[in-house]
Amino acid sequence: MIAAEFRRLTSSPMSIVALIALIAVPVLYGGLYLWANQNPYANLDQIPAAIVVDDTGTTVDGKTTNYGDEVAQELIRDGSFDWHRVSTDSAASGVDDSKYDFSITFPADFSEALASASGSSPRQAKVTLTTNDTNSYLASTIGTQAAEKIRTSIVKKVNQQAAEQFLLGLAEIRGKLVTAVDGADKLVDGSATAQSGSATLASGNAQLASGSAQLATGTSQLATGSQQLADGNAQLAAGAGQLSSGAQQVASGAQQVATGNQQLADAADGAGATAQQLADLAASQEATVLQKLTDAGATPDQLAAAKSLFDKAQAGNSQVQTLVGKVDQLSDGANQVSAGASQLASGSATLASKSQEAASGAATLASKTKEAAAGASKLATGAATASTGAAQLRDGLTTLHAGTQQLSDGLKDGVAQIPDNSPELQKKQASTIADPVNLKNDSITSAGTYGAGLAPFFVALAAWIGIYALFLIVKPVSRRAITALHSPLKITLAGWLTPGLLGAVQMIGLFSIVAWALQFSIQNPLGMFGMMTLASLTFAAIILALNVWLGSVGQFLGLVLMVLQLVTAGGTFPWQTLPGPLAALHHVLPMSYAVDGIRQLMYGGNPATAWADAGVLALWLLIALLFSAIGVTRMTHFRTLRDLRPSLIG
Repeated sequence: MIAAEFRRLTSSPMSIVALIALIAVPVLYGGLYLWANQNPYANLDQIPAAIVVDDTGTTVDGKTTNYGDEVAQELIRDGSFDWHRVSTDSAASGVDDSKYDFSITFPADFSEALASASGSSPRQAKVTLTTNDTNSYLASTIGTQAAEKIRTSIVKKVNQQAAEQFLLGLAEIRGKLVTAVDGADKLVDGSATAQSGSATLASGNAQLASGSAQLATGTSQLATGSQQLADGNAQLAAGAGQLSSGAQQVASGAQQVATGNQQLADAADGAGATAQQLADLAASQEATVLQKLTDAGATPDQLAAAKSLFDKAQAGNSQVQTLVGKVDQLSDGANQVSAGASQLASGSATLASKSQEAASGAATLASKTKEAAAGASKLATGAATASTGAAQLRDGLTTLHAGTQQLSDGLKDGVAQIPDNSPELQKKQASTIADPVNLKNDSITSAGTYGAGLAPFFVALAAWIGIYALFLIVKPVSRRAITALHSPLKITLAGWLTPGLLGAVQMIGLFSIVAWALQFSIQNPLGMFGMMTLASLTFAAIILALNVWLGSVGQFLGLVLMVLQLVTAGGTFPWQTLPGPLAALHHVLPMSYAVDGIRQLMYGGNPATAWADAGVLALWLLIALLFSAIGVTRMTHFRTLRDLRPSLIG
């Protein structure tokens, strides 16, 4: 039956041409589409785009910068697109009449807006992207992506400059902190000295408070003593007056005594002179008188008596002379007493006068000492307050010293945490801060190009289209075999293998285009070809079942089923983006598994997943063949109205 069908398909030159044309359908469909989309991103430099730079620049610290012009020059040098630097009007008309696919415009205040980030009125800089979807929706999408890359590049540039300024400022801060550390160390030393001095001051103030208290007590006692002194001086003044009056009387009496003593002394001097004369006369006459007595015949007793008389005369003279001396001394003493009494009278008068002054001074002293006592009391109170304040000052300076030590330690820690980087390292750091992440694409599998990414989907779709096209000329089942009551299973297998074998030829051609003509990278060539062939055989079984049961209507439903699988297979966008009902069909329809299986084998994915996809396709294949066999069995036992009166479309 397979051979008979092939003879029928090649019975005439036109039949052969038709068969070849239908076999080539998936090759032409898949090959041309994948060729057209083989690597479109490599040819983006052929897309015309306009750049408009209206930026007037900005001046910062005497330096004029035009960021819009710099970015435009970088874009032109990069050559990602076919950039044309034109005026605003030319860009607008060019995008409108499809001369340019899109345009990028940097407004007049672009540089000023970028520089405003470091000022008091920061604002965003604007870049205008102008697109026209009548040129190409994908061109607009690509333009949007290009604009986003430009924005990222601008942000990187601005961030790098800001980071450089920040790091420079941080370096200056570090230098200031080093100076602050030196100052803090001096402050620590000074606070330590102040702390020591405050301790001494507190001790001294404590002593001052104690001494001031003693001074207050002493001045109070002094005030009492001064009052007593004033009272005593008043009494002294009164006594001195009395003393002066008595001394005056004494002086007068002493003067009289002195006068009397002088007269007595004069008389004594006269008596003494007379006694001396008598003594001298007695001494001179003693020998003569004794001789005359002797001559007169005086007895010895008489002579002894006369001698005794003369001796008494001498003794009396000595006594008289002694008495005269004493009288003279008395007279001198009386004179001295008189002089002393006069001095005493004069001194007593002076003492009385000075005692009055002393009494007045003592009263003044008593008043002043009372004031001093009050002042000393206030001094004691103030000294006690000062002692308390000094103690508080000492404690406060202790806390200050601890705080300054913490400040010094904190500043040192701050300096240690701020790196002392060279200008070259600061530039590298600024570059890293501006672009901190280097995206490394560590793909488990990689398609490589845009066309290779679409290949699994279009290969599976082309396999369905190829089988669908073959059923336009291949008979699903042999009517003659059914009439001859051949085995339904053989009829079903023959109806499936005929398009299945032709589908395998289609997959050989399509695989050749993908692997050799377009040179897409294939990690598992044999596995991929086997999956393509299995998909083609499965699709042949499904379309066979539709034709067996529904005839031409089934053929039409094959087209509808192709459309459903086209949108649910997840060949372009991830299937998770589909609406709910279509996402549910993704897990049921066979093309989803064909696409996924080809991906796994083409990109070097998970073999277990590829085997699971192949298992689902094989299940669809068996179910479709079973339904086809049931339909063929029914056709061998029953005749339907469609068999007796076939429709115009088969």
